[in-house]
Amino acid sequence: MKHILLAVLLASTAQAGWLDFIKKPATATNLTALAETDIAAGLKEALAKGVTKAVTDLGKDGGYLKNLDVKIPMPEKLQSVEKGLRSLGQDKMADEFVATLNHAAEQAVPVAAPIFADAIKQMTIQDAQAILQGAPDSATQFFRKTSTPQLTEKFLPIVKTATEKTGVTAQYKKLMQAAGPLASLLGKDNADLDGYVTTKALDGLFKMVAAEEKQIRENPVARTSDLLKKVFGSTSK
Repeated sequence: MKHILLAVLLASTAQAGWLDFIKKPATATNLTALAETDIAAGLKEALAKGVTKAVTDLGKDGGYLKNLDVKIPMPEKLQSVEKGLRSLGQDKMADEFVATLNHAAEQAVPVAAPIFADAIKQMTIQDAQAILQGAPDSATQFFRKTSTPQLTEKFLPIVKTATEKTGVTAQYKKLMQAAGPLASLLGKDNADLDGYVTTKALDGLFKMVAAEEKQIRENPVARTSDLLKKVFGSTSK
């Protein structure tokens, strides 16, 4: 159901697949030969499918936990405690705690779909041209700039609810009890687990979006719509 909703949310923005830019950068001369509406529509079509893939991949069970590129580790303040627990043979407890953090992120990430869809919808002709002619991560930086505040606002309450349901707070207390004297290494302040998971979840999401952008720019494949052939084909000339 989650994936169906994701597809519906982005359907108005993209009708074709996440297709590849060619390796050569776009030039002003090539782009001015195209209608501005074609430039914007073609880019939106590609970006919509790309962010859909990133959100879908991360939003499934194990999307974060099983992906070593984005897996959320134990918070830095707890890593000394984790090391101590593992040295005492408490690997299962440490693993379960890390799993709850990642599952919370997996539950939160689907709300990124409408936020990305809105960012794409609001993209101007100037934005599209800047992305086509810009740095290799121009699209990812566009999403960071336009979407991070809204994503943080939406992610945090979902992460809080998820951590409650999956027992992260209880797991944390249990972890501290098992750690005994090692818990003193944390100092007086407890780790802000919900804020930590939210930040790491967003870092992972943008990392996946960047990977999709890299795929677009470096691995040309067949373009499945006339519009994309026209827009992205022109960037190689």
